[in-house]
Amino acid sequence: MTTMAMNVRLTEEAERVLTALSEEDGVSKNEEINRAILDRGARLSREKDVRALAREAIASYGPLLDRLAQ
Repeated sequence: MTTMAMNVRLTEEAERVLTALSEEDGVSKNEEINRAILDRGARLSREKDVRALAREAIASYGPLLDRLAQ
């Protein structure tokens, strides 16, 4: 795994939350930040998948549902 050094500027509130999370999970702040980024990326990907499936379902079943609603 390749790593990259980076500076992150946090508000005081974000720093407090990061500290609490890293202490709760027993990991470094760096690890907590990495987890948060990867988790957010995974959630966005799932949300896009769900939206695509919903569009497909509406296209496929929309007319049928309209007829059933009448």
